[in-house]
Amino acid sequence: MKVKALNDKLLASEIERGEETSRGGIVLLDDNAREEGVRPRWMQVYSKGDDVTGEIQEGNWIYVEHGRWTRGMEIRDGDATLTLWGIDIDSVLLVSDEKPDSERLLR
Repeated sequence: MKVKALNDKLLASEIERGEETSRGGIVLLDDNAREEGVRPRWMQVYSKGDDVTGEIQEGNWIYVEHGRWTRGMEIRDGDATLTLWGIDIDSVLLVSDEKPDSERLLR
């Protein structure tokens, strides 16, 4: 089943998970429903609404403010099962053509 984002919304997949450590040794915890895990996440754009203009394209990686995505929904896309999250365009902080190496960004 192919789904498409509407208007000025984005659908994203591949949410970044796991804790990270900054070059200064600060541990950024994974979101575990507690305040300590609050941080933005990288996600891959699966679909964009027709009103989304600018540099964001399907397949890009976006850095989204913490908690500014919907609960995930599973869809079947060919042989794969994907989890997608809805994103408001105003919650996107950065965009990249390539999958970011979070470890490298933190160092």
